[in-house]
Amino acid sequence: MNDYPRIYLSSPHIGESERRYVQEAFDTNWVAPLGPNVDRFEEEFARYVGTKHAAALSSGTAAIHLALELAGVGAGDEVICSSLTFVASVNPIRYVGANPVLVDSEPDSWNICPELLKEFLARRAEVNRIPKALVLVHLYGQSANIEPIMALANEYGIVVIEDAAEALGATYKERSPGSFGKAGVFSFNGNKIITTSGGGMLVSDDESLIKHARKLATQARDPAPYYEHSEVGYNYRMSNVLAGIGRGQLEVIEDRVAARRAVFQRYTDELSDLPMSFQPEASWGRHTRWLTCLTLDEPEHQPEDVRQYLERTNIEARPVWKPMHLQPLYAGCEMVGGSVCQRLFSRGLCLPSGSNMTAEEQTRVIVALREFFERD
Repeated sequence: MNDYPRIYLSSPHIGESERRYVQEAFDTNWVAPLGPNVDRFEEEFARYVGTKHAAALSSGTAAIHLALELAGVGAGDEVICSSLTFVASVNPIRYVGANPVLVDSEPDSWNICPELLKEFLARRAEVNRIPKALVLVHLYGQSANIEPIMALANEYGIVVIEDAAEALGATYKERSPGSFGKAGVFSFNGNKIITTSGGGMLVSDDESLIKHARKLATQARDPAPYYEHSEVGYNYRMSNVLAGIGRGQLEVIEDRVAARRAVFQRYTDELSDLPMSFQPEASWGRHTRWLTCLTLDEPEHQPEDVRQYLERTNIEARPVWKPMHLQPLYAGCEMVGGSVCQRLFSRGLCLPSGSNMTAEEQTRVIVALREFFERD
């Protein structure tokens, strides 16, 4: 390890508004769960993403879990999901006793391939085995190709839950991912484009779904003067203090997107001559560049060698997500395709991309990458 300060992959970027809202929570003694910041955060967030309702929760994973449960997904059902994703997209499928069916990516966005999905559903229709739901992941800050996927879901009666945990601020034809399906899910984990330290949001145009989600997230307490429960609930609600952080973060979301896109642009401007290819921006909308992702062009250059070289100069980089069908936990699941996401994993790397990166920090990353490729 050297004496350079650490450059993180995607560190929190906190400003002054967050402090004000949190201070209000302390000044008014609203430090217990729920409260005015939670109410306002839900309203403001729903307005930003273009849905009618939202429920602030403890994590994006909790939001996927509730969305699946409220969609009626249960034991023995099948749920389609991208293989190239973080495990939190898939684990809630198991929470409700359902079985994941994993589908490969397409190269234009790295998200689920509509053509493979179409072929898979046609085969399943022949044997009358249509999956119950689809967790539609929007990866690394870029929307999937939503329209053909929604058309297939509508044709076959499949419930769509959008996992937009990594894609807040992205667009699909001028709309926000997460606003197309039955429900949308967002994450405010510490490394996301905005953060509440830990937290998530479930959004929907269905008021009854969000009301039921709020009930389930507060231990499913029935409306009675005593503690009465008629269904299993969870402790999934966001605190009023953390919601205050989220409100301040949401105020500057467009600035955060612009900053990350600027980081990406400088990488591409100064590294375009090296044997690497950056994740494309699909034609249908804005990529937030939550993370700057690339693949190495030549087999003699291995992503792990690059990552370790950067690590020696105290720069954090990470591999592209290891596909779920290659994970021991999901190795037995049905997989549709696989060559694209396997190649992205075997050749892919994520670079430091935070909206609070300084020019000097990014220069360090660029210099280190050039040094790696220009070694004798």
